[in-house]
Amino acid sequence: MNHTRADVIVLGGGGAGLAAAIEAAAAGARVVLLEKNPHLGGSTAWSVGSISVNGSPHQLRAGLRDSADAHFEDLETLAGALAHRDNLALRRLLVDNIADTFDWLLGMGLVFSGPMPEPPHRVARMHNVLPNSRAFAHRLARRARALGVDIRTGACVESLLVDGPTITGVRANDTARGRHEHHAGAVVLAGGDYSASPELLGELASAQAARLTPVNPTASGDGLRLGREVGGIIRNGDLVRGPVLRFVPPPARTLLDRLPASPLLAHALRAGFEHLPRALVRPFLMRFLTTALGLSRPLLDAGAMLVNAHGERFADERDRPAHATASQPHGTAYVLLDARLAAHFSAWPHYVSTAPGIAYAYLDDYRRARPDVFHRAHTLDALGRRAHLDPQALRRSLDARNALADRPPLDTPPWTVLGPVRAYLPFTEGGLAVDTSMRVLRANDTPIPGLFAAGANGQGGLLLEGHGHHLGWAFVSGRLAGRAAAGTI
Repeated sequence: MNHTRADVIVLGGGGAGLAAAIEAAAAGARVVLLEKNPHLGGSTAWSVGSISVNGSPHQLRAGLRDSADAHFEDLETLAGALAHRDNLALRRLLVDNIADTFDWLLGMGLVFSGPMPEPPHRVARMHNVLPNSRAFAHRLARRARALGVDIRTGACVESLLVDGPTITGVRANDTARGRHEHHAGAVVLAGGDYSASPELLGELASAQAARLTPVNPTASGDGLRLGREVGGIIRNGDLVRGPVLRFVPPPARTLLDRLPASPLLAHALRAGFEHLPRALVRPFLMRFLTTALGLSRPLLDAGAMLVNAHGERFADERDRPAHATASQPHGTAYVLLDARLAAHFSAWPHYVSTAPGIAYAYLDDYRRARPDVFHRAHTLDALGRRAHLDPQALRRSLDARNALADRPPLDTPPWTVLGPVRAYLPFTEGGLAVDTSMRVLRANDTPIPGLFAAGANGQGGLLLEGHGHHLGWAFVSGRLAGRAAAGTI
């Protein structure tokens, strides 16, 4: 057994873990970061890449007045019927620290477009990283290494080391170095959510959730498991985001996947988006930016019809359509629109998806950028052939659907099919209970000495509805946990 000594050990190399490592190292701590995957990024790298910020330089340039208090109130509105379950102290931490954290990200060379509107936010707050979400790991890892952080990928943490009530390090299996015991004055759990753990989903949420396809297949809840083993508790463990309908990824790597995460390219993309005519630059940008994106619920509410791989309508599109899709052949569905509905979802505020970098994607964006999931024809026979769906089943489904008195008819060609879409589980909302110093708490609200949590591991009852709040919390909580962990030395 090999032994390493540090001041702070960080579990997880996503946004929260990298932020924690940077802040701990900046405070003078010797930091080791352990990431089980061969590459850094975690769920941050799988994200759309948006952050909702109040008081950003981008808002000021746009002449928008905003405040942390207004952001706090809008998060209450976003939480809706679940607002009574929110952790108000952590919500306060998020809105009070997000502006400074955004400036911190800008200082590392990250570039954002925006702000973009997203009702019910009272002002535009959504900022989108350029050229893609992989830029976060690229820039933060560069800063961490410059500060001397020892980053080890392929290192899976098996257990926490305990001396009495105090956490003193971790035991890990490193594919490059073998089994290690890393001893430290503090450990930060930043290992992501449990959307890819059927065991935790079945225990905390439901058996149905445990059968869903996770967006991040490596989000197995390792930090949450470790925290529970030493007395931590999970709050809001039954809340999962999803399932949601997302378009399947492109069959081949896109330009987005191959883009370098350089500030020079990011600035060029932002300049083009902000200063060139939209009609010129948008088609170009969408070729880079439309990948595996989610289907907006208003599209189905407005009358689009879902059919399965055989062309058969299988559910009321307004009643948990993603749940119904999960049980269909291949777990996929297709979305049928007529010309009237297609015209409606061609401009703000009627979007098909949120999209990285430019915020919203409309039907014509999919025609240009994702021809693999966009099919249009003037007859149902031709449409079925193009989308590989049974034309007769499509016609029967459409006739039965149009006979319903409570749904607007789909009766105007040309017809459009989008798909396939799949039912995915993007992330879970449960996190270890923490205090405002990001210390992990026991059931009696006393802290576990030497143990901190950030990101999904330290979400502790905080509700993060709307786009851009999970990433915001990852960076805010990671920074706070890293500083607090360094202060225990």
